[in-house]
Amino acid sequence: MSIARVQTFSFSGIEALPVEVQVQIAPGLPLFLIVGLADKAVGESRERVRAALTAMGLALPPKRILVNLAPADLLKEGSHFDLPIALGVLTAMDILPAEEMARFAALGELSLDGRLAPVAGVLPAAIAAGARDLGLICPESQGAEAGWAGEIGVLAPPDLLSLINHFKGDGILTPPPRGTLDRTDDGPDLADVRGMATARRAVEIAAAGGHNLLMIGPPGGGKSMLAARIPGLLPDLTPREALEVSMVHSVAGMLNEGRLVTRPPFREPHHSASMAAIAGGGNRAKPGEISLAHRGILFLDEFPEFPRAALEALRQPLESGRTTVARAAAHVTYPARFQLVAAMNPCRCGYLFDPARACGRAPRCGEDYQSKISGPLMDRIDIVIEISPVTPAELLHAPPGEPTPHVAARVTAARALQRARYGDTAANNAEAAGDAIDLMPDAKAFVEQAAEKLRLSARGFTRILRVARSIADLAGAPLVRRADIAEALAYRHRIPGRNPLASPTIKLVASRDAG
Repeated sequence: MSIARVQTFSFSGIEALPVEVQVQIAPGLPLFLIVGLADKAVGESRERVRAALTAMGLALPPKRILVNLAPADLLKEGSHFDLPIALGVLTAMDILPAEEMARFAALGELSLDGRLAPVAGVLPAAIAAGARDLGLICPESQGAEAGWAGEIGVLAPPDLLSLINHFKGDGILTPPPRGTLDRTDDGPDLADVRGMATARRAVEIAAAGGHNLLMIGPPGGGKSMLAARIPGLLPDLTPREALEVSMVHSVAGMLNEGRLVTRPPFREPHHSASMAAIAGGGNRAKPGEISLAHRGILFLDEFPEFPRAALEALRQPLESGRTTVARAAAHVTYPARFQLVAAMNPCRCGYLFDPARACGRAPRCGEDYQSKISGPLMDRIDIVIEISPVTPAELLHAPPGEPTPHVAARVTAARALQRARYGDTAANNAEAAGDAIDLMPDAKAFVEQAAEKLRLSARGFTRILRVARSIADLAGAPLVRRADIAEALAYRHRIPGRNPLASPTIKLVASRDAG
């Protein structure tokens, strides 16, 4: 009595953990038992395996079939265990050669007729299989996704029968082609934005350095319009970032047709989203919106309308670049290095500063509405701007704004300077350490005086330096100048923890063209 062994993986975040499926067929009363801390989806695999074998004209032997998922203390979740369990049973029945199965890992969901359905996590599983000198068996629709793992043997059969025929020599499965690059549309053109010079400038700085941005203004003022045009300003992901982002999307089951994500993602959840939807969690600890926005933009429209718990869940990931979902059985960590772009009205009705339309509860209306954003969360926002609505006359007669490709070229040049400056320590200025930013002597004295007068926190002080460094990069300046500091201060609220509309911002004392 021998034990058949097939390799597969369980997932903790985007990390693929090796799991060995051990199958033993022994004399005894007919029984099909799965052990090894399996969840309900894995426990139901025995019925799908039984039905798939029946569809091929095979029957399970009337014996005791025991399936152990080792290590036994690791939680096993998901339907992707169907295929390795079926292969283990077929190997134990001497239908498949054990020496061939030892060269592959497998994952896939079985239909009742034996076809293989797509599952989440094929890309990280393929990378983990390659690291262990194994090939990978996966559903046909995900062969292209597995091909991105490099030079590993990939078998992507449409059904279980085709795989059996391949190993028996009755049919040969050809290696699937590698998937294509995902070249998504970058959205509308910035040239559509007329007027709003200050807002356009702030958006360009935020894109150049990856800074968090909050836009405040009345309904219809153009906040969402500006946010929709930010993705077009960002450069392509580096190969390392593209693989990282694609692994997150693969675990979430969102890597369509094996296309590798090469553009920064843009996520815009509705304000009714729960904390689990934003930060990650649920029954299987799926990645949330902040992880799906990794290396891209998380746009939160109607910022104060989000549940308070969901907003407060942003605080730690904004600093650490990752989020940890704590569960009773395990802690699951996902990457979450995203750029927050938020938009909000100044009050619930939206017309706090409009004399003709202001509500009768002003200013209490604005204070109550703005207080939904906590001080610690506001302290993590680098740039705060007030959006003034454009008049109909400006819409009709103002010339078109600068097009997206022209602004994107400056942003790309600034990002190139940052990569050369920081190397592997930071991807952009928003991640840079404060002591990595060099200032001119007069700029150093000015920012020290401003920080003391405005009572900036240590975090706020560092974020001022980062924004100023992005302004200098857009100008091609090797050192941060006094004018860069002044402009960065103009984009930040005065007292940490207070709403930017409750206290005036510093006036811009020098233009971006000043020396």
